[in-house]
Amino acid sequence: MTNLTKKVDQDTAHFGFQTVAKEDKVSMVANVFHNVAEKYDIMNDVMSLGIHRIWKRFAIDCSGVRRGYHVLDLAGGTGDLTAKFSRIVGDKGQVVLADINNSMLKVGRDKLRDLGMIGNVIYVQANAEKLPFPDNYFDCITIGFGLRNVTDKDKALCSMYRTLKLGGRLLILEFSKPIIQPLLKIYDAYLFYLLPKIGEIIANDGASYRYLAESIRMHPDQETLKDMMEEAGFEQVKYFNLTGGIVALHRGYKF
Repeated sequence: MTNLTKKVDQDTAHFGFQTVAKEDKVSMVANVFHNVAEKYDIMNDVMSLGIHRIWKRFAIDCSGVRRGYHVLDLAGGTGDLTAKFSRIVGDKGQVVLADINNSMLKVGRDKLRDLGMIGNVIYVQANAEKLPFPDNYFDCITIGFGLRNVTDKDKALCSMYRTLKLGGRLLILEFSKPIIQPLLKIYDAYLFYLLPKIGEIIANDGASYRYLAESIRMHPDQETLKDMMEEAGFEQVKYFNLTGGIVALHRGYKF
């Protein structure tokens, strides 16, 4: 590979199936989530037939979070994981709901405040690649269905590693690659044909959900993401395939 090719690779990123400049991807992804924020929860229930709640419950069960812990719910969006963690950590703990997108953060803040969760939850607009938190601060970091939208995933993983305490754990819940071949064909048909139509009907935005389908396809598979986590410094990295690998939960520790 020539130096010129390396530079081109460093300066570009995938936006779905497109290759775009890194600085453009940030604004393009932001526009997608500005568009879908108000209907995000409804679409999650429709798209997954409610199964996303089971995936998130499994992530929480694997988190090891206890009373008094400090938790970062990164790309936390509308706050589903934050709500659960807030109850677990109690008044001696803290949950940071962080998202790069202010529209998603506003929806999450309004929803959690309506639920009365104001004492131990704070809200931070933050880029996963350069987290504005001290070293060795969090007992647990979760990122649910957000890593595939990050421009530089390796940089983000290193940033998460830096802010975790020794003994802390990272949990990445994300769409992945189905491990059953017949399921893969059905899943592709759903992603690329049905999902944009549902987005058009419910959210009046088929294009954003077409991007989300493409971003799922372009996201690293289970083994690749495991290798990326280990490269960032995480140890005892393990993943769990959920719903036949449609979703995977990756867990790694900082020692």
